[in-house]
Amino acid sequence: MVQFGNLPLSPEAVRSQIASAIDIVVHLSRLRDRTRRVMEIAETDGVSDGQVRLHTLYAFREEGEEDGRIQGSWEKVGELLNTEKLIAAGIRREKGRPPP
Repeated sequence: MVQFGNLPLSPEAVRSQIASAIDIVVHLSRLRDRTRRVMEIAETDGVSDGQVRLHTLYAFREEGEEDGRIQGSWEKVGELLNTEKLIAAGIRREKGRPPP
């Protein structure tokens, strides 16, 4: 939609702005049993070589089927890297600092 405007922005500049505006990406998918599941939760981690980098936090791991329904569980893959907004909101404190 940005390209519809009269702003002379390169695709790389648009990707950079999008990556800085979006903190968390939730990937939904329809599985072969016709159910929808959250498959991955990732945080954006900047832009590299013109592509938005994603850092996976949680992923759904399929473990089989039971009564025609896919079974699985969540697996923690990584730690949240960008905590500045949580710290500013008072939701999380900085590492190494005592609680207030």
